Amino acid sequence: MSAQEWSAAGMDGTYLQIELQRVGLCLQRAVQSWKLAGQDPDDAFRGLYITDVEAESLLARPLASGWGHTVSLPPEIETSLERQMALVRREAQAVIDESVRCGHTPTLENLRAIFGLSQFELDTLLICLAPSVDLRYERIFGYLQDDVTKKRPSVSLILDLLADTGIGRMALLAHFDQTAPLLRHHLLELRGPAEAQAAPLLSCFLYVDESILSWLLGSYRPHSDLTGALVLDVQPAAGLEPFVDAAVSQQIVDVAASPLYVFHGPDAEAQLVAGRLVASTTGSPLLIANLGAAIEGGRTGLLRTVQLALRDARLTRAVPMFTGWDVCLVDGTTPPAVLHELDGFQGTVIVAGQALWYPRGRQRGKPALSIEFAVPSYEQRHRLWAHFIDALGDDAGSAQGHTVAADDLEALAGQFMLTSGQIRDAATTARDQALGRGARIDGQDLFAAARAHSNPRLATLAHKIEPHYGWDDIILPDDQRLLLMEIVDTVRGRPQVLDAWGVGQKLASSRGVTVLFAGPPGTGKTMAAEIIAGELGLDLYRIDLSTIVSKYIGETEKNIERIFQEAEQSNAILFFDEADALFGKRSEVRDSHDRYANIEISYLLQRMESYDGVTILATNLRGNLDEAFTRRLQFAVAFPFPEAEDRARIWDTLFPPGVPRAPDVDLDHLAQTFRLAGGNIRNVIVSAAYLAAADGDRVTMAHLLHATRRELQKMGRLVRQEDLVFGS
Repeated sequence: MSAQEWSAAGMDGTYLQIELQRVGLCLQRAVQSWKLAGQDPDDAFRGLYITDVEAESLLARPLASGWGHTVSLPPEIETSLERQMALVRREAQAVIDESVRCGHTPTLENLRAIFGLSQFELDTLLICLAPSVDLRYERIFGYLQDDVTKKRPSVSLILDLLADTGIGRMALLAHFDQTAPLLRHHLLELRGPAEAQAAPLLSCFLYVDESILSWLLGSYRPHSDLTGALVLDVQPAAGLEPFVDAAVSQQIVDVAASPLYVFHGPDAEAQLVAGRLVASTTGSPLLIANLGAAIEGGRTGLLRTVQLALRDARLTRAVPMFTGWDVCLVDGTTPPAVLHELDGFQGTVIVAGQALWYPRGRQRGKPALSIEFAVPSYEQRHRLWAHFIDALGDDAGSAQGHTVAADDLEALAGQFMLTSGQIRDAATTARDQALGRGARIDGQDLFAAARAHSNPRLATLAHKIEPHYGWDDIILPDDQRLLLMEIVDTVRGRPQVLDAWGVGQKLASSRGVTVLFAGPPGTGKTMAAEIIAGELGLDLYRIDLSTIVSKYIGETEKNIERIFQEAEQSNAILFFDEADALFGKRSEVRDSHDRYANIEISYLLQRMESYDGVTILATNLRGNLDEAFTRRLQFAVAFPFPEAEDRARIWDTLFPPGVPRAPDVDLDHLAQTFRLAGGNIRNVIVSAAYLAAADGDRVTMAHLLHATRRELQKMGRLVRQEDLVFGS
């Protein structure tokens, strides 16, 4: 803290101390009057009984008056108190003059000006503040209220201390209305007696918010109910380029009025950076109120949270920014009472959430400016990855640097539609993984981290498949193999074609890639999906359509919608298996069930087309699919049943090199003799290996033939005995 700041803080403390001395003199006058009225401070039972004399005195007392109004202080005491009060006022004025000379205004005077407090309201605040500074005031308040348990001043005591006698002082009760500054801005809190259900206003007690005292003493502390949810952010708005689009930055800078900014979209980190830019344009700090954290657990209500945050924004002269604004929305808009508070704030206000909404329900004076923060574009994502990876290289904990190639950056930006915050977290996670290995950050670390920070909740609705296969593992005709490679190239080329070349603006309705795999069971459809996922570095989730189709009307669409909602943030490949359960020939509508079955098909087609990721549908019977459906898919790959030559390659590819085999094993003979698909061949090899392990020997031709017979029996196929004889 600079010498000037120390001087300002010292003057603030001195001025507050002087003003509390004035309150002390006011209380001293009241105590003297209380004693002269006949109240015995040494009576241990005072306040627990009423004597006949006291009752008569109460009836004789003027209307709307306290004990002090029934007596007059001796001239010498009155003169002494007036002399001390005048001295205190001169000292207070001297501090104000010195502060002005130093270009500073005491914090207490700032508080008075910010909330438009009258002298009566300021004195009321100081009286209520006194016990927070010195606990002896609790006993004084108990004494003056004839009850030692009453440690906070009541409204009646405030009027006794600050108002004249008579019915006229009742007009001062308006200062304790919920719409008056003291209560409206939550400078004071009004509480009724614990034993009363509906106490009159005069008997209610006043409590000061401890955060007000902290502010007057030179530091900011949010209300205890908002601890952790309200943060005064003083970070600079430098380095905006990777986060905020240039057009958005210019839009913020060009706004001259004090609008209500409505930030919406999934990129919360970019919203926060834009909030800092808004604050920096006004030369103010940013006060961030996390509404979700504030309301969670029922610590405080929505309206009170907004009021407290706006109060603190006035105190700190900050721009208030409310994050998690979606919790405020009722039927797509903000409640009028909350909107009234925002509109009444004299300055810029920012509300940030995911949903777009428009203020309605009341006349507004503050203009609303909506700005969308969507998932960053490819160019932005590329800049963000480069920014955060380079920042890790400057981190002392990451002195090892990185070995991330330019191609990896392009692939990360193109294949993972992550927000700014997700990219930041993914880069940090990659750093942690690399440090755990004692190596530099590489592309593999970044791809794994990007997958980890995509939406993980999809795993609750679908089965995640870890890719284990590469191009050398799949046996397909050359044309089908080339088609699979074209699918990979299409996904990788989306940034260039759709964004850089502008194809996405007119010719492509979405960024999604939809694929159909059709072929008999075991021909490699799942393996092909794994290869594509592994090649692209994306997660693969398998959804069995037979498990989400429901006989109840409308339930199938709900199940489909849940999957796609979770998938929107997952950057995953969706692999719909058993598509025949839903995508058969669209039937002629004979009843309501036929009509709704067709609606289910159309709904899934619509969601597939709007999904920005890769969707693969697998079916065993290509002929069962409606041509109107297949026309809406980008790729259709046929997986033929393998012929003898292909089966031989499959046997050789799938047989693990580490499994010992006898010299008599003839894989070519098995391929020529038994018409099996790749999935069946895999099952035969596994079964034969277990048989060999049980015999404590190598895999022999007998083991393979026995396992083949079991597989054919399982498939319900006829087994010819002569096919199971080998070498005779």
